[in-house]
Amino acid sequence: MMARGVSVIVSSCGHDLTPSLMRAVGSQISPQGDRITVFLNRQQSTQLLRDVASTGRVAVVFSEPHSHRTVQLKSREARLREVTPDDVPALQRYLRAMQGELGRIGLAPDFAAAMLAHRFDDLSAIEFTPAQAFDQTPGPNAGQPLRGKP
Repeated sequence: MMARGVSVIVSSCGHDLTPSLMRAVGSQISPQGDRITVFLNRQQSTQLLRDVASTGRVAVVFSEPHSHRTVQLKSREARLREVTPDDVPALQRYLRAMQGELGRIGLAPDFAAAMLAHRFDDLSAIEFTPAQAFDQTPGPNAGQPLRGKP
């Protein structure tokens, strides 16, 4: 599910536990499925990036708009990295996937393009290996840990 067109919201907190969050403009899962990268507009995500850099904490929610199926992944060992030209195909795939997913609920491709707009030179990436995974789909199992390897 997370490798398809899903909405990605990234959050963290400072040492005082004050939360910060932002919509990602892209995501990528490593071929082995053990590393996740989320891409953010740097200028819009200043506090979030500061929090991840200082605490290593990240919680990322992947939500499928047409079904509301939602998974949350957490890590305490996230790290920031620069975005490189090698990341461009992942960003393009993410945009196409989101355009397709949002099309399922009646939104035009231009909506996804506007929502995920970015300048390459303003992007930052957060990489992490999930340590915890939770079902966050609305319903009786929301908040329950997912079994198996996150």
